[in-house]
Amino acid sequence: MGAAMRRIHVGNALSAFGLGFTVPYLYVYVAQVRGLGAVTAGLVLAVFAVAALIVLPFAGRAIVRRGPLPVLLAALVTAAAGALSLGLASNATAVLLSSAALGAGQAVMQPALATMIVDCSSADTRSRAFATQFFLQNLGLGVGGLIGGHLVDATRVSSFTLLFAIEAAMFLLLVVVMVTVRMPRSPRIEDTPAAAASTKGSWKQLLGNRAMVQLCVLGFVLFFACYGQFESGLAAYGVEAAGISTSALGTALAANTAMIVVAQFLVLRFVERGRRSRVIAAVGLIWAVAWVAAGYAGLGHGSQEMATAAFISTYALFGLGEAMLSPTVAPLVADLAPGGLAGQYNSAFALVKQLALAVGPAVGGPMGAALYAPYIVTFLLFSLGITVLAVRLGRQLTEAQDQPWRARSRVVTRGGAAEPVPAEA
Repeated sequence: MGAAMRRIHVGNALSAFGLGFTVPYLYVYVAQVRGLGAVTAGLVLAVFAVAALIVLPFAGRAIVRRGPLPVLLAALVTAAAGALSLGLASNATAVLLSSAALGAGQAVMQPALATMIVDCSSADTRSRAFATQFFLQNLGLGVGGLIGGHLVDATRVSSFTLLFAIEAAMFLLLVVVMVTVRMPRSPRIEDTPAAAASTKGSWKQLLGNRAMVQLCVLGFVLFFACYGQFESGLAAYGVEAAGISTSALGTALAANTAMIVVAQFLVLRFVERGRRSRVIAAVGLIWAVAWVAAGYAGLGHGSQEMATAAFISTYALFGLGEAMLSPTVAPLVADLAPGGLAGQYNSAFALVKQLALAVGPAVGGPMGAALYAPYIVTFLLFSLGITVLAVRLGRQLTEAQDQPWRARSRVVTRGGAAEPVPAEA
């Protein structure tokens, strides 16, 4: 791991720490501490999603044209300003504007950091680099949420102001860390042929890449059926149908993070040696088992202890699947991107993720709270759909994209030099 990659991973950990530091307490802060009500608090969470959907298409263009580092620095400054102003905001307008700035900045950080990882890694190290990123993100979120929870006091506005000020300071500290990164030169949109020089051309090229379009569809289902349910539909289902206590729900979330931390590097060798499409297909099957466990927790006739154990195991199984996806999906996005367009492809995939995270709670929340059996059956079928979509995606991938280690091994065996394999268009 070079010096640039080490700084990028520090950046991932710090940005996740800042996110975990404040986001779990946004609702309480806006609705209760500032006394602006549940409607305004709900709008704040919606603004995060809307801001991300607005800025991500422009972020892809900027990353392609200017490089990921300048875009990341601008996003960090924007997020720092949003966090600091949110801690000082006392009316609904100020809260919503501050949330928009914070949400936009945090959304742009993701594809910018992902593109920096692509630029600073090789085909041999990329899966491990993204696995490390995911590991540090979860560690940062967990540590940030833990420390933030001990600092806040719902009876004192000043404790929340301090919380947001620390988050802003984290983003500014990350600016200082990132300006020391020396990025290798990678092709920009000006370096590519004129046919791809316009943003319209790059989007047209992306939409013409059948493998990338299928991966985006698969990505939407992945995030909709898992991440979009964690704190909405699945949590509501656990409380209402399975009688899970709030403490047990917290234990389930902790089990998810613990599984990721423990399993991330244990599964890496298997993931690196397997076909990426089959790894994703296996995740769909694992998550199907998770939904079966959730169904037993709420619809079975066992004891409360058995229901709680089954519900916690659901979150743990989701964590195992996440650990398998982190070194698989992001490197695949990078391998599908033509030279100079990694930022565009990363931003497009981040946009799909944000759409899924916005739609997932809206659909799953009401179902999980009231339609117990249909909720489980629906998302069980979505998980099996992941397997089907992954198998279909595998037919669109070249061997170098689906099983890069085998393609590299053949080149070494023949004593030749590896030739770049273009993404399908």
